[in-house]
Amino acid sequence: MSVRRSPRNSHVVATVAKQEASTITTQAKRSIKHDPSSKPSTATKKTKLEVVKKEEALEPNTSLLHGSATKQPPANWNIVYDLLEALREKEKAPVDTMGCERLADAAATPIAQRFQTLVALMLSSQTKDTVTSVAVRKLQQELPGGLCLQDILDMDEAALDKMIATIGFHTKKASYLKRTAEILRDQYDGDIPDTIEGLTSLPGVGPKMGYLTLQVAWNKNLGIGVDVHVHRICNRLGWVKTKTPEETRLDLQSWLPKNKWKKINPIMVGYGQIVCLPRGPRCDVCPVNQYCPSSELKKIVKKVKKVESVYFKKEDF
Repeated sequence: MSVRRSPRNSHVVATVAKQEASTITTQAKRSIKHDPSSKPSTATKKTKLEVVKKEEALEPNTSLLHGSATKQPPANWNIVYDLLEALREKEKAPVDTMGCERLADAAATPIAQRFQTLVALMLSSQTKDTVTSVAVRKLQQELPGGLCLQDILDMDEAALDKMIATIGFHTKKASYLKRTAEILRDQYDGDIPDTIEGLTSLPGVGPKMGYLTLQVAWNKNLGIGVDVHVHRICNRLGWVKTKTPEETRLDLQSWLPKNKWKKINPIMVGYGQIVCLPRGPRCDVCPVNQYCPSSELKKIVKKVKKVESVYFKKEDF
């Protein structure tokens, strides 16, 4: 039954509506406030483990590596892209100083730099940039050759595992590195492959690592490096509706201009590190919240309007 307003009770109704709207707004804002001390639930850890297992098990498939079908670009994507690019130019994130593309030793030989880039990317899976950076610097400083192919070949796998123990799934990655080093020695004259097929044939290297390696080590822009940040954010923005990073890559490549393929990874990764967080996204300070269908602020507005509609019907005016 609708509530009718009268001169005597209109101010009371308005006050009640404002109080309920204020309560909902406060509760909603609390729900999106980032709590750095919170820990992921068991279910979150399980999902995370399943994701990395799928990434590690991924085998090269040329029919999937090169998408061809063109899709219609999402509405306002270029506005959103420009706003995020502008944000990232002003606001720095961990990826800007500790991302894998920044970790190769500038004083090393070109072939050693390429190898270090590949190693950094292989270590980075499901590991924060800050942790990956420390592990790579440790290898560069403590290994005789400053982290070159021969260093990994000469190392005992158990010793390598111990050196990268802070990295997620370090035992598995130590095995990948040893096997990769042997392949590079035997099949690529000690260098790393310069094709996506060659890179994704290496143990533990999927399309994301492969395309990023090509961009950084060989300056070849042949595909988009889609990690969990890019995958999560593109789905939140409504740019794609996908279940895996690889599906997201193929979808993005079907409509995103190629001159943006290289830049979108650091833009999205940094944005995901400082604003569009995995849990508790900071929608209140996001420059694209008005364009994002997943924005928590939009949910607040809807709740407020719903409360107001209970107290104020069209017939009351």
